[in-house]
Amino acid sequence: MKISIIIPVYNEVNVIPMVLDRVMKAALPAGCEKEIIIVDDGSTDGTSEILDRYHGLVAIHHSVENFGKGAAIRIGIRKATGDIVLIQDGDLEYDPNDYLKVLQPIVDGQATVVYGSRFMGNLEGMKFANWLANKILTTTTNILYTCSITDEATAYKAFRIDVLRAMRLRCLRFEFCPEVTAKVRRLGHPIHEVPIKYNARGILEGKKIRWQDGFHAMWTLVKYRFTPLEQPAAEAKIAQGTSSAA
Repeated sequence: MKISIIIPVYNEVNVIPMVLDRVMKAALPAGCEKEIIIVDDGSTDGTSEILDRYHGLVAIHHSVENFGKGAAIRIGIRKATGDIVLIQDGDLEYDPNDYLKVLQPIVDGQATVVYGSRFMGNLEGMKFANWLANKILTTTTNILYTCSITDEATAYKAFRIDVLRAMRLRCLRFEFCPEVTAKVRRLGHPIHEVPIKYNARGILEGKKIRWQDGFHAMWTLVKYRFTPLEQPAAEAKIAQGTSSAA
């Protein structure tokens, strides 16, 4: 199997070399190969120039600065050629050594969607406000979508590619997580969880999500519970203005 690892990144010049080093070295389940797709969301701090020095990965540069994490992930999904898609943040909060745990249930045919749960694993440094927001969003998800997950907003999400391509995503920013969770459940897929490690960072260290995004996430969960599911369609609009370099 081929694993497409999608990394949305914006202004991560200080950490992206370490992230890529860890991603490249991370072990995969037996018989799997990596495809690394980095979508640079119009970085202005030198991140773009660093990415162009790497070989063996696909770097996609967006012409619009900070168009949004969700838009970057959508572009990455369209470019993916793997059997499984895994989302990796462009910072050091998550440990690529957890790839084995996240991917194995899909490789073994036991799951179609796997979330790496921070609350089942080793959680370090999360502020109480973020902890509370995560708990509220997760509880809302469980009520609205009849499931029993522990971490809706985790970045480590893995999907069989046909699951993603059976839905039409519209997210632009951080609402990727609630939108994809809602549509996965609306399509009838169980969400399998595995424990992962997590080391939180703060705003001064480059964390970009803000309290307003929590309200947007809540609205997204409610909206897609009652909105009719759309058929997937080509997303040419966000792909315009991008260029690829292998």
